[in-house]
Amino acid sequence: MTTPAPALTPDVRDRARSLAPGELPAYLYDLTALRTHLAEVRAALPDRVELYYAAKANPEPEILAALRPYVDGYEVSSGGELAHVGKAVPGAPLAFGGPGKTPAEVARALELGVERFHVESVYEIHLLASLAARLAPERRVAVLARFNLPVDDGSLDGSSLAMGGRPTPFGLDPDQAGEVVALLTDGTCPQLELRGIHAHLASGLEAPEQLAVSEAIVAWAAALAAQHRVPLTEVTLGGGMAVDYADPERRFDWTAFGAGLARLADAHPGLTLRLEPGRALTAYCGWYATEVLDVKHSHGEEFAVVRGGTHHLRTPATKGHDQPCTVLTSDTPWPHPWPRSAARGGLVTVTGQLCTPKDVLARDVPAPGLRAGDRVVFGVAGAYAWNISHHDFLMHPRPGFHFLGAAEPGTTGEV
Repeated sequence: MTTPAPALTPDVRDRARSLAPGELPAYLYDLTALRTHLAEVRAALPDRVELYYAAKANPEPEILAALRPYVDGYEVSSGGELAHVGKAVPGAPLAFGGPGKTPAEVARALELGVERFHVESVYEIHLLASLAARLAPERRVAVLARFNLPVDDGSLDGSSLAMGGRPTPFGLDPDQAGEVVALLTDGTCPQLELRGIHAHLASGLEAPEQLAVSEAIVAWAAALAAQHRVPLTEVTLGGGMAVDYADPERRFDWTAFGAGLARLADAHPGLTLRLEPGRALTAYCGWYATEVLDVKHSHGEEFAVVRGGTHHLRTPATKGHDQPCTVLTSDTPWPHPWPRSAARGGLVTVTGQLCTPKDVLARDVPAPGLRAGDRVVFGVAGAYAWNISHHDFLMHPRPGFHFLGAAEPGTTGEV
């Protein structure tokens, strides 16, 4: 059975009710809730742990700007993100990661003065060195070598998405460590400076597993530095903090994780530790509000067809879950002369407008009496939602975007 969404904030509830049918579906982002969450995350982390936001999770300019007072920088993974984030939060430190960087993207990153490059292969090291020699000959470019590290203690077993610890296209193989260190320290690439190690091994980890993975990454980096007698001053631990769509009130334990990172930082006083979460920072500040168009009965089951669908909110189709939702009963009189369609039973499957049976947002939603014209508001929609969706399939209108909450100085408010 679908778990109800976390309680709607007052601003979201009011806006979801007040929008006209033609203004739906719409994304509603509560920037006040976002700032409150980020302040709590920041307070849980020790001073020597930097917090970068993975812009791929939600690159809306208003979201990026609201995050700025709480993050040390942003991680970007393409030339498009590089330009977009640089415009949205000018002057903010950027780290350029991701596999398959093109020469044009690397060149543009060098021209814009990107703070850190996460190199994913020996080829990429040579590419960056060649372009840096031509475009930034007076500059030492900071490099973190991303490694696909093995983790043997079972910490990744609960991961919903693994990028490391097994064969993947991400990062360098640990067997290449000696070659990589030599390339970056023996004068072969004089424009590049090896600052440290990057490892993002998995997503969907709870705090104990996330801490165990972090400890393993730092231990591996320290051993590498000792073996090759090279100073490493930074270790990026990636992101991947769990977001539970089935139980959205249960949050990642930032307090426990932060306490563990404090112990880890104390054990390695020469290291700066860096996190790059995305989903866990913004998922809870977003909602997708829509309207029931029709309620249908089919072979003993009931379906509510809503405006929009998974071409706007692809997360449930991608992850194979039911998106948590809240029903807002409409008090607007039924405007048509024909009967108002309504659910007869207690459970309804909510689907969108697409011509595919895969367009399912949530199954078995407890919604007795759900009627055409009622509103359904899907929660935990602030990350990997609109920006990963196949917007143009069937060419339905795009949703509206509403950013709610009083603006702080230098940030964007109501839009």
